[in-house]
Amino acid sequence: MQTIETDLDLTEIINGEEIMGPSPFFQHQKIVSKLHLIIGLYAKINNLGEVHLSPLDVIFDEAVNRLQPDILFIRKENLSIAQDWIRGVPDMVCEIISPYSYEMDTEVKKAIYEKYKVPEYWIVMPEPQTIEILTIENDKYKLHSFAAIGGVVTSKVIAGLQVDISEIFE
Repeated sequence: MQTIETDLDLTEIINGEEIMGPSPFFQHQKIVSKLHLIIGLYAKINNLGEVHLSPLDVIFDEAVNRLQPDILFIRKENLSIAQDWIRGVPDMVCEIISPYSYEMDTEVKKAIYEKYKVPEYWIVMPEPQTIEILTIENDKYKLHSFAAIGGVVTSKVIAGLQVDISEIFE
């Protein structure tokens, strides 16, 4: 049997602790692919910046917080943070919530993204088919946009972007 070498590493450093997450489920990756396509195409057509997928380390603090959001967006004027990894604060991060990641994504990572003032945080929940977009106001996340089942969410950071969530969960 042939062994395939890979550089794939799903390890994150969260509040100083190394955490190895499990491989994502198919439904998770299907949602990531659809969102990446929609956001990435919109950003490219409108020359707004770049969209990237996990695994890609976002290094807020080398030894303390090194996360891998499912999707991230960096405005073109901030692309200097895209180096060997992302070294700094992306303009938007997105986490697709799995049953095993609910607390980690909605509490622990949310607090870290808020601490480092990531301007926009998307929380995507396959069950019950919702997307909420949080934005930083006075150093705290506030709900900017929310949609369930067939609604539309609107980004504050990615100018003009609206996503019909029925396209994400179909």
